[in-house]
Amino acid sequence: MSNADSGTYEGFTAEERAAMKEHAQERKAAARRSSRADKAAQAERDVLAKIAEMQDSDRIMAERVHAVVTAAAPALAPKLWYGMPSYALDGKVVCFFQSAGKFKTRYATLGFSDRAKLDEGTMWASAFALTEVTAEVEERISALVKQAVG
Repeated sequence: MSNADSGTYEGFTAEERAAMKEHAQERKAAARRSSRADKAAQAERDVLAKIAEMQDSDRIMAERVHAVVTAAAPALAPKLWYGMPSYALDGKVVCFFQSAGKFKTRYATLGFSDRAKLDEGTMWASAFALTEVTAEVEERISALVKQAVG
């Protein structure tokens, strides 16, 4: 990343570097696990532990998102992805929750990767800002997740 005005390299932020380090640790830990069932169980425990570490508002939203995603699409496996709760199909991330606190943003994000089948014409949303997870938001998340894996 360069600054167009000064031509200096700004590099990654401390939060981005921390996320990359977490991702490397996640991959090493996953490679050490023995059976597929052990890996899946530990991955879910890791996601729940990461959610428990979040600030109150992010934690509450992440818990609800986790419950909705796992209920709406049981084929998606929880796993950490760059230190964030994510949900994968055949090992590839389909959707993820990004807390506001992690990157010091004003809202949390529910994002979808290019593996999500959300295609709608020539342009569609792949990330959604979350400030609260209400019953209406839960329904929308459920529908999006079902469509994403559909």
